[in-house]
Amino acid sequence: MQTRREQEIDHLFRRAGFGASQEEIDRFSRLSFAGYAGAVARLLNYAEIPDDVDGFIGAPGYVGVTARGGTGFAPATNILDARQRWLFRMVHSQRPLEEKMALFWHNHFATAYTKVLNDVGDTTIATRLFSAKPEDDATRTLGQYQLFRNRALGNFRDLLVEVAKDPAMLFWLDGRTNVRARPQENFARELMELFTIGVGNFQETDVYAGARVFTGWNLQINRANPPGRYDFFYNAAQHETTAKEFSFPVYADGGRVIPARSAADGMRDGLDLIEAVARHPMTGPRLARKLYAYFINEVDQPDESLIESVSRLYYTSGYEIRPMVQALLLSPQFRDPSNYYKRYSWPVEFVVRSIKEVGWRGFTVNGALTPLVNMGQQLFEPPDVNGWELGKGWFSSGGMLARMNFAATLAANQRFNLRDQARGKVDSHESLVSFMLDRLTPPEFASEAYSALLDYARQGGAWTGSDTQLATKASGLAHLITGSGDYQFV
Repeated sequence: MQTRREQEIDHLFRRAGFGASQEEIDRFSRLSFAGYAGAVARLLNYAEIPDDVDGFIGAPGYVGVTARGGTGFAPATNILDARQRWLFRMVHSQRPLEEKMALFWHNHFATAYTKVLNDVGDTTIATRLFSAKPEDDATRTLGQYQLFRNRALGNFRDLLVEVAKDPAMLFWLDGRTNVRARPQENFARELMELFTIGVGNFQETDVYAGARVFTGWNLQINRANPPGRYDFFYNAAQHETTAKEFSFPVYADGGRVIPARSAADGMRDGLDLIEAVARHPMTGPRLARKLYAYFINEVDQPDESLIESVSRLYYTSGYEIRPMVQALLLSPQFRDPSNYYKRYSWPVEFVVRSIKEVGWRGFTVNGALTPLVNMGQQLFEPPDVNGWELGKGWFSSGGMLARMNFAATLAANQRFNLRDQARGKVDSHESLVSFMLDRLTPPEFASEAYSALLDYARQGGAWTGSDTQLATKASGLAHLITGSGDYQFV
């Protein structure tokens, strides 16, 4: 039976990461921390920890990946490999909050590979726009996911600027075609509606003015050697230079008009509008609510006092995300056991947590790609600009069946690993059930559900502790627990 302290650390890892293996918990516990606050500080200060997780891809003792063809594993240029690498990082990164926030921003700034591919017409280039790391890519491309990792807890206004200039986003929302003769409204609309101030806080005239603001924020392709790199390009000749008026203040003095500027200075229009929507009084609360739901509770009504406090931090810090997340993780609300298991796990969270808690010996994350599609989430492929439907929206009958099937596949794959982990630590059916429940960290099972687990463990005869019994029963319990409704909450 876990102690309150152990339950709290497990909760922290589920929310600020993707769960933790027993080995990670043991290693974390051995480190010298100043209590819970020290544990949170370690997660937040991940920049102090080497970002070397990619170096372990393919190494013994880590979850496997599957390369295709004769080119080897190529996550910068093959989208299936890119998805595998992200899953690998989620399983093994010593900087789990970095990956957790990258996933948050991937949904917030939802951008889909297929649409970008259709526009680019080249799978290699399209994958680069999402997944390439400049230090590992011949074209020095910074993929969108790498952008989200780099700025995971950084300044939101600066992130907005980089997203507005991001080649994948410029393809996704057709910014590359935004020219003065035909202003393209997509990015301006989503900037206000989804990324910052929200529906009901701007007018249609603002969308058209915003489209004109971003005319000339286009793309150019580098056709030099090596070819295939797209870059943001401010095309002054395509910027619409007249004044743009908005229904909300653009400037700190209350001014609502971006003045007419020369084409050469016209990029300032976009920077001014981004500053305005970052400063807007609705942006802080919207971000605070989304982060509250992501880290604390999406089932019950949020604590308005905490939302207000976190929103205030957003403004007083100059739009920094780190103090917002820190305040949430250190809040009494986060640590309150009544808020444990009050988030529906995203499919990728379910898969990664299952791998970390059940085990990965001999397993490859490639085996999770199709199940994730069946569960309703494919990395780099949100369904539309709104991102995925969260909460109960994940749980169609087909989606839940896919989770149960994945639980069965993983548990069967790990039966010998689970046998080895249980050997010498259990001496009865009851202790095996307790061992598996502690390992897999579901919420406390109701008496009827617990009795069902115990009945399963007892089926087939008396306790012997043999390797065959351990392999069969530990694997079966892993399947039943991870495939249960209770395990779908984090």
